[in-house]
Amino acid sequence: MIVVHLKEDEGVDKALKRFKRKFEKVGILKELRERMQYKKPSMKRREQKLKAIYRKKLLAQENY
Repeated sequence: MIVVHLKEDEGVDKALKRFKRKFEKVGILKELRERMQYKKPSMKRREQKLKAIYRKKLLAQENY
């Protein structure tokens, strides 16, 4: 459970912004979306491989 305590002289807007950052960092929404549809283990592995290849290409471009 995400808890955000208000500090002295802090507005609700800032506290809400901190809550949203914590919410995104924890990854609750991402996990919820993943659970909405079933993915076969082979498809998960394929996606991971494709992401790794993409990241490797990006790193290779930065080095040049």
